[in-house]
Amino acid sequence: MADTVHNSIRTGQKTWLTLKMREMMEAWLFVSPTFIGFLIFFLGPLCAVVYYSMTEWNLLSPQATFVGLANFQNALLENPDFWLVVRNSVVFAIGLVPLNMALALALALALSRPFFGVVFFRTVFFAPVITSAIAWAIVWKFLLQGEGGFINQVLALVGITGPNWLREPNWAMAAVIVTRVIKMVGLNMILYIAALQAIPRDYEEAARLEGASRRQIFSMITWPLLAPTTLVIMVITTIGSFKVFDHIYQMTGGGPENGTLVLAFYIYQQGFKFFNVGYASALAMIMFVMIMALTLVQVMLRRKGSE
Repeated sequence: MADTVHNSIRTGQKTWLTLKMREMMEAWLFVSPTFIGFLIFFLGPLCAVVYYSMTEWNLLSPQATFVGLANFQNALLENPDFWLVVRNSVVFAIGLVPLNMALALALALALSRPFFGVVFFRTVFFAPVITSAIAWAIVWKFLLQGEGGFINQVLALVGITGPNWLREPNWAMAAVIVTRVIKMVGLNMILYIAALQAIPRDYEEAARLEGASRRQIFSMITWPLLAPTTLVIMVITTIGSFKVFDHIYQMTGGGPENGTLVLAFYIYQQGFKFFNVGYASALAMIMFVMIMALTLVQVMLRRKGSE
């Protein structure tokens, strides 16, 4: 009897282990396409960039020379253009992120409640998001030309002489920021609409019964409950502002007088125009660290503010 029980236990353990191994193999089989893609398209290139950042390699030369941290030293301590590029990137982010978030929240508040035509207006504001970035930049490049541009022609009708928006240093950055905001605000608007519709209406109705005004309801109920969504939008928009390339490439090419030369476009210039792959890789690593640091700071500040 004891031998029979012992054999049953051993057989059960063997069957359980076999099922567990089968489940594990099936799980790895299902995640393997994503995992392989992660290794090939993310982790592999990232390791390559780390290696190339410590080399002096011209794209036209087959040989790369290991130089250690010389590229980082050159960028941070010896190249004055680097800090100009960083300043432009920070100005672009400071101008784009608050404007994008404020406009997205305003549109979401206006379009979160059902009314006749609300779907049409949501579609209109979201349409630029799925529009080709190059096509969008080309259209705005024509609209923002000097005297022949549509914007300046409209301003001339009311007696205002508009500048050459993309050829004057004082206006080029502002023009690029505004056009980028118009293109991407629809995505953040949809995120805010989803968050607003997830807030229970009981909170608002209870506050109204207590005599709270719309402003008090927004500041004391709606805005605090939007904090998680606001954090996500802030992080995504900040990362996107530092990664902007196509807009700058098509509209200004980094000009005039390097006034819109941001870090992503500068990396492109060094790597594919001047063929300094090692230096461009070092700049990419610096941008990666900057974005990671800004993201962590935003998360900590938002978490501290929520507490």
